[in-house]
Amino acid sequence: MTASLTARRIATALGAGAAVLALGLGGAGVADAKINPVPTQCVNNGGQTPNGQQPACTGGGLIQESENQNPAGHAPPGQN
Repeated sequence: MTASLTARRIATALGAGAAVLALGLGGAGVADAKINPVPTQCVNNGGQTPNGQQPACTGGGLIQESENQNPAGHAPPGQN
C-alpha cells in the first residue's frame, strides 16, 4: 500500500466516525412544541358574534370558542 492510499483510508475513517458522533448527538433532541387552546371568537346564544367582543368574551351569556394552535399560531391537522 502506498502512503497516499493509507492517508486516504485514515481520513475516510475519521470522517465516518465524526459523522456518526454528530448524528448521534444531534438526534437526541426532543420536540417540545406545545399545542395550546387559543380564543378565536366569542358568540352569544344566537350564534352571532357581538360587536367589540373579539376574540375573548367579556360579559354574561356569551360562549367562548377556541382552537388548538401550535407556537407558530397555526392549527395543526387533527387537533380541533
